[in-house]
Amino acid sequence: MTDYSKLIDAETWAFIDRTNAFYPPDTTDYTIDQQRAVYDRMCREFFAGYPDSVTAETTAVETAAHDITIRIYRSATAGHSAVVLYFHGGGFILGGLESHDDVCAELCQRTGFEVVAVDYRLVPEHVHPAAFDDAMRAYRWAADRDARPILLCGDSAGGNLAAAVAHRARDHARVPVGQVLIYPGLGGDMSAGSYVTHAAAPMLTVRDLEFYGRLRSGGSDSAGDATYAPLADSDFARLPPSVVITAECDPLSSDGQDYRDRVLAAGGKAVWFEETGLVHGYLRARHTVARAAVSFERIVAAVRALGNGEWPY
Repeated sequence: MTDYSKLIDAETWAFIDRTNAFYPPDTTDYTIDQQRAVYDRMCREFFAGYPDSVTAETTAVETAAHDITIRIYRSATAGHSAVVLYFHGGGFILGGLESHDDVCAELCQRTGFEVVAVDYRLVPEHVHPAAFDDAMRAYRWAADRDARPILLCGDSAGGNLAAAVAHRARDHARVPVGQVLIYPGLGGDMSAGSYVTHAAAPMLTVRDLEFYGRLRSGGSDSAGDATYAPLADSDFARLPPSVVITAECDPLSSDGQDYRDRVLAAGGKAVWFEETGLVHGYLRARHTVARAAVSFERIVAAVRALGNGEWPY
């Protein structure tokens, strides 16, 4: 059994304890409404506010099927030379525009890019491929709006959506200039690697992942579906430059390594960073945990570089 008392430092344990005080480890046993209520409460407790220069506009992408609510972040001191399409985490059942509001605002201020957060539909009300369909509609909207480079970014479930869009967008008239995936769940082999080593990690367990997966699929067979699990794709050629950042103490860590390897094997550009001693969801710890702050610097640098058409890796 993994000894997390040695892997995780005191600052990170304080973050874990604070999170668990608002969002207990057994929350997947609650009803969906209860899970959303405690998750939203936890996100409010960690809300860090906006940088002074950043404002946000909540609007909608109108489609024939339904409107998709988005929030557009702009900084008064930036030129917004690129657009970051951001997909939030939450296991496909939790979160929305409020849960990652401050993260998107800070990403806007620190990169100088416009950030567009996408409020995709959640399960169980809307099973797969509803979230992916919304993500693709938001991408097409961004591509049709103007000629600025589009960068895909997301954490956890949102990292899954960003990657799925990157795979599908290869055949679009406009292709993304890059993707930054933050502790993404990409549909890796759950019988190997970090899924075994960190099956009972703090903040996210394999049991949690199995719960989210059952709800997301709605009982349908998702084998081989790259819009559900990007690692299931048989073709990794022509993907945009990819930066994948994972937490060491997270069952999803191996997905980052496997994804990097698949992109490189297909001749693409990819780099994978595993953040030592960090846990799933550490974005909320970027102001209180030194290791998380360093990782957020890495994320910002990656977004800035790819948005500017650079590959410094």
